Amino acid sequence: MSRLQVVSGKGGTGKTTVAAALALALATEGKRALLVEVEGRQGIAQLFETEALPYEERKIAVAPGGGEVYALAIDAELALLDYLQMFYKLGSAGRALKKLGAIDFATTIAPGVRDVLLTGKACEAVRRKDKKGRFVYDYVVMDAPPTGRITRFLNVNDEVAGLAKVGPIHNQAQAVMRVLKSRETAVHLVALLEEMPVQETVDGIAELRTARLPVGRVVVNMVRPQVLDATDLELVRETPRTALARSLSGAGLGGARRGGHAERLVDPLLAQAGEYAERHALEQEQRAVLGELGLPMHELPLLAEGMDLAGLYELATELRKQGIA
Repeated sequence: MSRLQVVSGKGGTGKTTVAAALALALATEGKRALLVEVEGRQGIAQLFETEALPYEERKIAVAPGGGEVYALAIDAELALLDYLQMFYKLGSAGRALKKLGAIDFATTIAPGVRDVLLTGKACEAVRRKDKKGRFVYDYVVMDAPPTGRITRFLNVNDEVAGLAKVGPIHNQAQAVMRVLKSRETAVHLVALLEEMPVQETVDGIAELRTARLPVGRVVVNMVRPQVLDATDLELVRETPRTALARSLSGAGLGGARRGGHAERLVDPLLAQAGEYAERHALEQEQRAVLGELGLPMHELPLLAEGMDLAGLYELATELRKQGIA
């Protein structure tokens, strides 16, 4: 199992939810997982029903079996100050640069610097060891940018390494890419059984493969429960309206006479069944497209009660059942 798990997906697919559930699943049975946020949206704090995360690693949950989940919201400006202190020992001079606006300039204008800092911080957590030589975290899970930006986000260190031929920037970029392009990393994409998210997933995986970044799995999120199977749908299509009306009447839903209550129920029920059949067919088509990618595929249910902390634990349990963690 790769120690750095990167989770991406089209906006609206629930990638942050999947990343959080994955961190809980990986931390089960005494493990330690760090859940990293890089977009500054504080989505992790909302999911775990806690206050906004500071720029520090903070324990936010206990997984089944005594494992622990820590979270970190990476701030690019503060990460750059860390970088300047680490390599150049600037100390108070670095803080002065921040006051002058140089830090903001570097993280918003200088090409690639922001993404180098964000990915570099996550990779540092992957490599970090304690005084006994053991990894501080068994797993690091990154809630990464959306599918359309994920390849550039992860590959920017290669671009920076090509520009800076020597020195600390070059060395850090190379160190980051050694992690991102190794077996230590897996990039998972979250999709819905809808045409646009599926197409973005297909395109995203093609881009990741072209960049030689390690593709992991496809997680299909918010899957609706199956109400009617193929046999049921065939019966709906073939059964005469009058027979349906009689069945409804037999179930105590009004008389079978023409114009009776049971007969008036037939058209709405058939319309609803038709809508279900159409959606079911479209979902099967999209499931087949994802299946052609040749990657392990997992499905998470649409939670009828909506997403809350209990639902997050439910999804984590489902991921473990399916062998993703």
